[in-house]
Amino acid sequence: MNILILSHRVPFPQNGGYPIVVCNTIRGLVNLGHKVSLVALNAKKNHHHENSDDDNDLLSKINYRVYDIDTNVSVFEVAVNLFSRTSFNIDRYYDPEFERLLIGTLKKTSYDIIQFEGLLVSLYLSTVRKNTKAKLIYRAHNIENQIWERLSQQKNDPFKKSYLKMHAKRIKNYELQQLNNFDGIAVFTEQDKSTLLEYGTKIPIEILPVGINLDHYKPDFSKTEFPSLFFLGSLDWLPNREGIEWFLENFHKELTEGDLRVRFYVAGNDIPERFDDYEVMGKIFIQGEVDDALEFLNSKSIMIVPLLSSGGMRVKIVEGMAMQKCIISTSLGAEGINYEHGVNIIIANDQEEFYEAIKICITDEEFCKTMGLSARKLVEEQHDMNKVTKNLVEFYTNVI
Repeated sequence: MNILILSHRVPFPQNGGYPIVVCNTIRGLVNLGHKVSLVALNAKKNHHHENSDDDNDLLSKINYRVYDIDTNVSVFEVAVNLFSRTSFNIDRYYDPEFERLLIGTLKKTSYDIIQFEGLLVSLYLSTVRKNTKAKLIYRAHNIENQIWERLSQQKNDPFKKSYLKMHAKRIKNYELQQLNNFDGIAVFTEQDKSTLLEYGTKIPIEILPVGINLDHYKPDFSKTEFPSLFFLGSLDWLPNREGIEWFLENFHKELTEGDLRVRFYVAGNDIPERFDDYEVMGKIFIQGEVDDALEFLNSKSIMIVPLLSSGGMRVKIVEGMAMQKCIISTSLGAEGINYEHGVNIIIANDQEEFYEAIKICITDEEFCKTMGLSARKLVEEQHDMNKVTKNLVEFYTNVI
């Protein structure tokens, strides 16, 4: 097949869930012999980096184009948006020049499948529909309005709660308008499929879990610090920021003065400067973006995922499992993964449960290793990139 992938961000490097999913999808399709083109919006002008050998190899096998876009919104525009029916969080990804570029691309090339990676590129759905005979697939990385609704539920400030609820409502209205205009939808979890069916979605919906390239995940326990506690994730995504702030506020004293005698590391891109205030020499380390995420994953032993508002499937948990990490997560964070509590992950949904889980893990290395081995087995069975991609292609075929 000739397949076009539309992405709202540059997926190089793979330093977050979204770019990992996009790149592994492309890798899987290329491995199966399909012709793939990628057109990516670039809202971060400083994305340019030195590609890895794997990235260069992939880029040599696809058609790739990047379009710079300015998604910054002024205070005035935010204020004006209060009286609008749409959310600036979506609208800021519309660019008429990019739309013209897309039309030109569609007129020059005939595609079998065009896949929209997330809600933000669905702004160009009607334009794409008018200029192609391809089948249009929507990959729902999350049910976006649910994230905003859950964020609002965590707020005590009446203004913040009301503001987030307003965006949740607007985004839901937009999602409802768009969903049935595609030819098929791919979701990561049974929960997301159920939600879309409740919304009145009539088109085919396929559950396809996150797929990763297992060859990249090779644990080396001789380089792992035990015990050590860590969080790895992008803090420009609000649920991650909210979750790690909750954890630091609730466990800062326990980690620095209390019974939890373990070093805690926070790594990821876009960590706000104010997080430096949480650092305590020798005990809490706010590291920011790391050069090699997998090397960082390997070097630490116990992963925490304290998500309080989210949806979809957390790629970082799948990666942690592949690296045989002992993982402590909320049930919301582990949503969509076929885990067994106490076998391949520990579920903790409040401060007391997190405390007990951490206490057990930092004092029992064998328990952590056994948990990690079970986690790796689960990933091998259900999250192998090549197996997932074969199912995706079968979905394409059925839609066509």
